[in-house]
Amino acid sequence: MAAAAVATSSRGSLREDLTCAICCDLFREPVMLACMHHFCKPCISRYWRGTQGPVSCPQCRKEFSTKQFHTNYLVTAMVEKVRATTSDSYIKNLEKQLKETLERHRLKKEAFINSIRRDKDKMDTIKRVGADLQARVKGDFRALHQILHDEETCVLEQLRREQEEELEKVQRHLEAIELVVRELEDNMRVLQQASADTESVVLTELPQLRPCVHVDVAVEFDINTFSNKYMAPLQYITWRKMFKSLKPGPSPLTFDADTAHPNIHVSRDKTVAVECDFAVPHTDHNKRFLQCVNILAAQGFQSGRHYWEVEVASKPKWDLGVASESVERHARIKLSPESGYWTLRVRNGNEYSAGTQPWTRLQLSSSPHKIGVFLDCEERRVSFYNADDMSLLYSFTNGPRGKVFPFFSPCICDRSQKPQPIRLLHYPSVALSG
Repeated sequence: MAAAAVATSSRGSLREDLTCAICCDLFREPVMLACMHHFCKPCISRYWRGTQGPVSCPQCRKEFSTKQFHTNYLVTAMVEKVRATTSDSYIKNLEKQLKETLERHRLKKEAFINSIRRDKDKMDTIKRVGADLQARVKGDFRALHQILHDEETCVLEQLRREQEEELEKVQRHLEAIELVVRELEDNMRVLQQASADTESVVLTELPQLRPCVHVDVAVEFDINTFSNKYMAPLQYITWRKMFKSLKPGPSPLTFDADTAHPNIHVSRDKTVAVECDFAVPHTDHNKRFLQCVNILAAQGFQSGRHYWEVEVASKPKWDLGVASESVERHARIKLSPESGYWTLRVRNGNEYSAGTQPWTRLQLSSSPHKIGVFLDCEERRVSFYNADDMSLLYSFTNGPRGKVFPFFSPCICDRSQKPQPIRLLHYPSVALSG
């Protein structure tokens, strides 16, 4: 506002400097007299008209012998500029520009204010989600701590019982021996007394003695047998035992041979699937894949949280993930969520992609030999992990609804290479003691 006032004042002062003292208007064809004063050429010509002899300046009254003046082109240009900038059209145009500039600034300010509001909302969301995740992490670790605490309590209680049993055995043997010693001491006193009495009395028979209690030979304490089970790799054994308490624990999946494409061979224990050149004898089923070399697990899920691991080793080509129960089995379908598939795939041994449309290329620092798949039915989340270090590879956040089955495709690989299987990994629990 102050700058505008200064500008207006400056224009007003300039206009005064460029105003003719005769006509009191902006110069028209400005000329300069020898005294350096300016006037309109028509005005000064009219002012001197009819004057004989010397003429004078209308402002300073300085006299000149002749009627001479010089055109001042610089002042002419300045006058034209002032005249242009004070015209109604110029002022209207300037006012329009001011309004437009002000509106642009207002819109920019509004956009930045909205951006600030979004950033603050984002910060609130991050804090809220972070707090929820912290509570979830603490809950998961609290459960793990409880499992370890319960296992530690159980092992220490078992050790205490076995220690007490061994101590009781030794204590009973000790008490029996101490009883025998006391009985022997009693008999020795009787015999000593009888021996002393023989000096004055003829001994005709041995004195009556107490019978000694029979004591079994003490069983040797086998320190190795006692300590071996507690000198075992307890951390590893406990880690194995924790699998049955994990939520979700690793699901012991098996392949559903009735869904296998005819060119997939399934092992007898239903944990290994491998592609083959020839069609395996099979029974026709509506649920069998006929166009794509696919197979499903026998176990399906529609609620809860589930995790399983698949060994792919150095297999150069495969697909795996989850598939809706209703997926088309007899036609060739693109693996995408729109078709009922949430998958991860590899091509050429190291080209990893998530099964979106189009495919999302993944940049991995190393090639996993085992893939972990996590399915959260309530959160509708399907996530893939490098099971060797549990680093996240990709996560679908808009996952399936309804019942789904673990999905696998060993694919048809280069005939020059030996087919490599896909293997379902199981983690049976290990007992701490017999």
